[in-house]
Amino acid sequence: MTAELAARVRSAFAARSGYEPAGLWWAPGRVNLIGEHTDYNDGYVFPFAIELGTVAAAARRDDGRLRCWSLEEDAVGDVSIAELEPGRVDGWTAYPQGMAWALHDAGIGLTGADVLVGTTLPLGSGLSSSAALECAVGLALAELHGARIERRDLALLAQRAETEVAGVPSGAMDQLAAMLGREGHAICIDTRTLHVDAVPLELGDAGFALVVIDTHVPRRLADGAYGERRAQCGEAARILGVPTLRDVSPEEVEAGSEDLGDVLHRRARHVTTENERVLDAVEALRARDLPRVGELLHASHASLRDDYEVSAVELDLAVTAATDAGALGARMTGAGFGGCALALVAADRVAAVGAAVADAFTGAGLAEPSTFEVAPAGGARRHD
Repeated sequence: MTAELAARVRSAFAARSGYEPAGLWWAPGRVNLIGEHTDYNDGYVFPFAIELGTVAAAARRDDGRLRCWSLEEDAVGDVSIAELEPGRVDGWTAYPQGMAWALHDAGIGLTGADVLVGTTLPLGSGLSSSAALECAVGLALAELHGARIERRDLALLAQRAETEVAGVPSGAMDQLAAMLGREGHAICIDTRTLHVDAVPLELGDAGFALVVIDTHVPRRLADGAYGERRAQCGEAARILGVPTLRDVSPEEVEAGSEDLGDVLHRRARHVTTENERVLDAVEALRARDLPRVGELLHASHASLRDDYEVSAVELDLAVTAATDAGALGARMTGAGFGGCALALVAADRVAAVGAAVADAFTGAGLAEPSTFEVAPAGGARRHD
């Protein structure tokens, strides 16, 4: 969290509410190193929290109402918590209101709150601004009402907010990364058991960096494509006779290809091979085998592009341009349909890769992307 953002959020809260907040709470965005569209299939993911994130200034009320403001959005939320339910809210306020609904539904006696949020995350970019918003507000509401909730449990409540109120049928990766992030580490999460394995991801001493390329193509996950992929995975699992695609190997998917048909075969092939790539990436990082990590990033992008069909022209161009400029590996990161790509780059090539990507976009008649380095940060916390 930057001091400048914290000061702006605190000042704006006082201006909107007429009094000082009881505190500030912060939650990070995340970059997923590898493991895309596996979380809602009970699979493996390998994200890390980043220093970009969302700040919530908040104070308790006693009239049962939740009032929400944002530095980035004009819409204001003002609702009775008791009347919140899925399907009743939309827009950005669905995320903080969804968090209040999830806490209330879990038996937390919320008496009301005023909340104002601000963020350093680019919205709709695939860096999980929604989960950061949910987790910052969730921490604030829980603490203001004296509720002691395990961090994993709060992450799962945030997932309920996103799925049931905001209308995005997501897995729990983003919220778990925001709550459980660890400085200097990526976290391999088994989304079935919620076991977390922290793996060192400090690349500077090896002379490498992770670079995010924001294409500025906004993602709109609630428009049906995301839900369609999830439904296709469920149907593929049903045909293969298993609870989820976590329960089959790539070889079993190939054996069942005729029954699956072309589309479901490719969807299942992505999920099962991506699970293997996550586990391979964990081992490669532990062995400091960065060329192998680069190979896995390439393979992940190809699978997301061809088998899962969630890439975009801009994402493919970013990956190709970064690779041609010397990146060890690159892939889209996040759910796709726009957003960001991630490149593993030698530290002395970061500027050259950024310039090459910008030139490629200009040559294709596309708006210039943004590039910036990221490093693993800690998870959500109170900040005063």
